[in-house]
Amino acid sequence: MTADIDKTAGPLNSPPAPPQPIKAIPVRHYGRYVTALVALAVLVAIVYAFSQGRINWQAVPDYFFDHRIMTGVGKTLMLTVLSMLIGIVGGIVLAVMRLSKNPVTSGIAWFYIWFFRGTPVLVQLFLWFNLGLVFEYIDLMPIYKDYWSNFMTPLLTALLGLGLNEAAYMAEICRAGLLAVDEGQTEAAHALGMSHGKTLRRIIIPQAMRVIVPPTGNEVINMLKTTSLVAAVQYPELFRYAQDIGQVSGAPVEMYFLAAAWYLILTSVLSVGQYYLERYYARGSSRQLPPTPWQKVKANVFSVGRPKGGMA
Repeated sequence: MTADIDKTAGPLNSPPAPPQPIKAIPVRHYGRYVTALVALAVLVAIVYAFSQGRINWQAVPDYFFDHRIMTGVGKTLMLTVLSMLIGIVGGIVLAVMRLSKNPVTSGIAWFYIWFFRGTPVLVQLFLWFNLGLVFEYIDLMPIYKDYWSNFMTPLLTALLGLGLNEAAYMAEICRAGLLAVDEGQTEAAHALGMSHGKTLRRIIIPQAMRVIVPPTGNEVINMLKTTSLVAAVQYPELFRYAQDIGQVSGAPVEMYFLAAAWYLILTSVLSVGQYYLERYYARGSSRQLPPTPWQKVKANVFSVGRPKGGMA
């Protein structure tokens, strides 16, 4: 009895045939195409509506680099930086107070955060501006003495209103960052003889920065936009200068678009800085950092024409 021989098989002891490549057929997502077409149609409709509106678009480039607008941009940036400094320093102090075992210190910090987070920034600005009804004058003994109306200038009102309000939010951000550090770090530092303050400066805060930096970057961008509220207390910044130019030139709506364009430019620059700052503080938590946008561009540009599997 002889066995049937497979005529398609190769000779004995021959190597097996290599596997055929798999032809993968991608699944068609028709819903994505429909959604993309609808989104493009809505975008085209919006652009067409703005192009047909009674807006003098030429006024935007005419005043884009006007000296008053540039002055407003500078004051907006200055107000953002100073207000954030007040908010960050105050937030760190309040976070430490909130985590204190002293019930009085912790209670004061809780009340501060509760009050300033619970009231709108615009209301706080008006309160600071009109506290002359409560304090007729400010008396710092031999250092300074004057009426409250002279002391509380629009700039000081803006800094106190924005900075002290920001301190309440930064306090919660800093508290979350401090609590994210393992308690064993504090115990080990104390075992080495470090004081509580030195432990915070050398051990806790550097590790907490990885948690604190991302929301702080968002707060900086939000602060840049919130500075537009100080126009209500007569402090001239970007939005206030745009309003004044719009009233004089007869193009108020166009100047609003101009101010919006400048805010978009400034927030975009701050977003880039936030990205690299987050990347810097992520070094200790990630073994390999993802490539930056510039590194991706360089890799794509210099890889063009390079043979696969070898050097260029």
